[in-house]
Amino acid sequence: MYNTNNEKFSIRKRIKSFSYAFAGLRVLFREEHNARIHAVAAVLAVALGFLFRISPTEWIAVVIVIGMVFAAEIINSSIERTADFVKAERDDRKRDIKDLGAAAVLVCAIAAAVVGIIIFLPKIIDLCC
Repeated sequence: MYNTNNEKFSIRKRIKSFSYAFAGLRVLFREEHNARIHAVAAVLAVALGFLFRISPTEWIAVVIVIGMVFAAEIINSSIERTADFVKAERDDRKRDIKDLGAAAVLVCAIAAAVVGIIIFLPKIIDLCC
């Protein structure tokens, strides 16, 4: 099997590509403060999931929105770094590009919060009342 560079398929190269992805995760958590905030929220959601013994369907929703928020944060960080690399000076178009990336993360985070409220709020209310 060949890729577009006419290189043979290599298991070693596929495994090496995972190391690049993990390096990207290290950059994300080392340099992006919001990623750490998302990580705390994810750990809290997972802990609440175990505490309340949520259903498999609820777990699917929680895992999907956690992944969605992190994917959006990674893409946004890539967009911001690319915009800064391409053009160091301030520019309205660059600002708009970066704002749109941030908006994508916000939309995903709001969706994740809504999923969390739908799943956990009734369980918290039942526990308290």
